[in-house]
Amino acid sequence: MKQSRHRIRTAATLTALTLGTAGLTALAAPAAQAAEDRVAKLPVSSYSAMVVDSVHERVYLTDDTRSRNAGQVQVYDFAGEKVGTLATDTSPSGMALSTDSATLYVSQSTGILSFDTQTRARTGQAYANYHVECPRDVAFAGGRQWYTEAAATSDCDNRNSRLWMAEGSGVVNTGWNDLGRLRLWSGPQEPGRLVMGQPRTTGVTNPFLTTFDASGSTLVRGPERRFADSGGKGALDLKDVAQSADGQRIAVADAAAGTRLLDAADLSDAPVPYQPLPQGATASAVAFGGDGKYIARGASAAGSTADLLVQPADPADRTTPLEFAFDGALEGDRIAPRGLGWSQDGARLFAVTTNVYGNEYWLHVIQPPAAQHDSRFTGALSTAPGQAVVGEPLGIRGRLELDGPASTEPVKVSAVRRDANGDRRLAAVEVDADGSFTVLDVPSLVGDATYTVSFTGDLTHRPAQDITLAVAVAKAPTTLALTAPAEGVKGEALEIAGKLTGQGRALPAGITVSVERTDKKGTGILTSAAVAADGTFRINDLPRANGQVTYTVGYAGDALHSGSTASATVRVRKAG
Repeated sequence: MKQSRHRIRTAATLTALTLGTAGLTALAAPAAQAAEDRVAKLPVSSYSAMVVDSVHERVYLTDDTRSRNAGQVQVYDFAGEKVGTLATDTSPSGMALSTDSATLYVSQSTGILSFDTQTRARTGQAYANYHVECPRDVAFAGGRQWYTEAAATSDCDNRNSRLWMAEGSGVVNTGWNDLGRLRLWSGPQEPGRLVMGQPRTTGVTNPFLTTFDASGSTLVRGPERRFADSGGKGALDLKDVAQSADGQRIAVADAAAGTRLLDAADLSDAPVPYQPLPQGATASAVAFGGDGKYIARGASAAGSTADLLVQPADPADRTTPLEFAFDGALEGDRIAPRGLGWSQDGARLFAVTTNVYGNEYWLHVIQPPAAQHDSRFTGALSTAPGQAVVGEPLGIRGRLELDGPASTEPVKVSAVRRDANGDRRLAAVEVDADGSFTVLDVPSLVGDATYTVSFTGDLTHRPAQDITLAVAVAKAPTTLALTAPAEGVKGEALEIAGKLTGQGRALPAGITVSVERTDKKGTGILTSAAVAADGTFRINDLPRANGQVTYTVGYAGDALHSGSTASATVRVRKAG
């Protein structure tokens, strides 16, 4: 058993694994303590199904080897420790738990086995109609066992499958059948409802999803839906199904469309969908928490792209999901299809991950911390310096207030600058112990800019409402400095040295400064002086009159710099 504390992020990167969102049940850990992700390597090279028994705190897992050799159901406790196995005559595949959690039903090639979940003893077997290696799906609804079966030993995904009911030691053909390995799901609070889905195969281009009412003596089919449009686009690529705790919604992990949310009454799209999975993530699993508050959405994604999102089950609640990116060679790097399950109280999420080759598997037991607390920005944002200047560093100052315990990781805020060029995201900065922060920027345009500062939440705090500040960005100032002789001689060469400096961006090349001369004969414009790359320039003149002569130099400015002027006075005497 390995304990892991990495690869999770909200909108800001975090380093401890957690499921923390408002109201999620905490275990005995202190409120400020982050959750743990405990990881166990599974002794299987394939994976078929997982069942969570919250009454006895057990997790059952089967592989998908499709062998007639003796097999095992792997049994783990809620701490992620392996506590035993259940022996099967041939390779097991599907599983279902009775409503009272007293019996676990396990399918194998010769039928459906039953086990006492308290003693782990085998208690019976319903013999199937066929002895096949193709995996069976099993569900428990309406107080009875149901299973699907393809009457074949090969090409399991493209043969005809039938829906059977186990009765005593025998089975009853329900008459329902279709092409492909039909999958079954039952609901936590709707024990009489079965959901059947048809995976997409080479022979099934527009698969269906349907429900059955198993509460009566006769199995009654409910609504059916196929998802492709008239052009054949948008067909279902089924990976997993979950029914909400209240039975009103059905979530579907569709590798083609992401997470679909459907109205259970007619399988129409729910009025408000879940937000899309991250770019590059393909839906593989879905599970509602037993308490009805949260949903886990699993995916297959490469690298640092999130493979697991945990968020409120209500799609209208746009609280930022917690994102898990599994990318470790020793812990799996994606969620396996049908690889998610919750404990009934929502205190633990169980996730099966696999590698890119699909030949190694891991069980993650993720335990949430206490409920998150509120956060808010207090007061108004301000700038330092007070006047924003293009091309010069600018600090956006503010204060963030956090309720509850201190965060276990550094708290960070981020900001976005919007100007005429669009939006630019600024680097996130840490918040000081007193809640103060300074986001740094260098404005690139003259004119109006708006800064929006965000806190997207962390392990123990919910996101804060964004705060904004409008800023007028001015041109960068320039300065002219002149060095002139104290005296000169009428009619003889006179030189004045100067330098133009500017803040912010570098001054443009090839600029000049204007020169005016004022003496007792009046004011006249002299030849402009070229400014060198280092900002220096020289003014040469032959004074035309004796007495006080003033030279005024000016820079008109440019798109990013304001203008400036400087003057120097020279006392000119007569020659000789």
